[in-house]
Amino acid sequence: MSINTIKRIALTVGEPSGIGSDICLQLVQQDIPCQLIVIGNPGLLAERARQLNLPVKISEFNQFTPAIIQTAGCLTVLPVELSEPVICGQLNPANSAYVLKSISLATQGCLDGFFAAMVTAPVHKGVINDAGFVFSGHTEYIAEISGGHPVMMLATPSLRVALVTTHLPLAKVSQAITHSRLKSVIQTLNNELRSRFRIENPEILVCGLNPHAGENGHLGREEIDIIAPVLDCFRKQGVNLKGPLPADSLFTPKYLETADAVLAMYHDQGLPVLKYSGFGQAVNITLGLPIIRTSVDHGTALDLAGTGKASSSSLEFALQTALKMAHAEKK
Repeated sequence: MSINTIKRIALTVGEPSGIGSDICLQLVQQDIPCQLIVIGNPGLLAERARQLNLPVKISEFNQFTPAIIQTAGCLTVLPVELSEPVICGQLNPANSAYVLKSISLATQGCLDGFFAAMVTAPVHKGVINDAGFVFSGHTEYIAEISGGHPVMMLATPSLRVALVTTHLPLAKVSQAITHSRLKSVIQTLNNELRSRFRIENPEILVCGLNPHAGENGHLGREEIDIIAPVLDCFRKQGVNLKGPLPADSLFTPKYLETADAVLAMYHDQGLPVLKYSGFGQAVNITLGLPIIRTSVDHGTALDLAGTGKASSSSLEFALQTALKMAHAEKK
């Protein structure tokens, strides 16, 4: 492998009192086919490594040196200062600025071309808001810095599920499904399945919003008034869409066998199925940004921090996915 083909991937540690440090340290116990730049606090990582009895050699990132393949037990860190000492499992709003700075550095590094992609460990939205920051999530924060119109997609090795709406109360979902929003999401999903996943003519299954996809208007008219007209418009352009389909029968082998992705109307319509079938082997992918960003499919797991019981499987899959997307985009 030549130096020119080695990718630099940024990895943010996330909430310092959660399992982010644990799974990052577990991840680097193996050779990694890229240079992984962990953005976090070196002292925190060193202390957590001692707690977990994991051997690690920490060095500081130098952007002017050539990228090298990461060998087992080595950790390259872009340092970020903590405001106060970290206690496993105990949230501290004082360290929320550290979390946001880590995300900002990774995002800007991708925009500046230092990193081919960024992978994020979990953050805790509540404690960041408790610190006085307006923060609705990783995706929205990254989009504020990088621009773009983000679309959330979770994926396992056998299933991809994208969302029209994300973290909305159920009572607000229907009014959020508009012609313009649905068109934007479908455009982004179709384009990026082609460009970043190298799928020539992706088949996308689209869920209806209502039970039985509205039952011809008897159980709701969103399918008739909004979803079906938008799908017909894209079909005329050659986009391979099926639906609107009832969500209770769409997630069956009959439909999924040839599908490249499912588009769900809201968070808990599609993600419970995906997480049931592949929790721990799933990755959260943000489409619609000028950069590549993937993340784990789980939260901060405060009760597991420092215990050695956390699993890095989702983080490993997130890194593998980021690398594949970076290589596909270059092609």
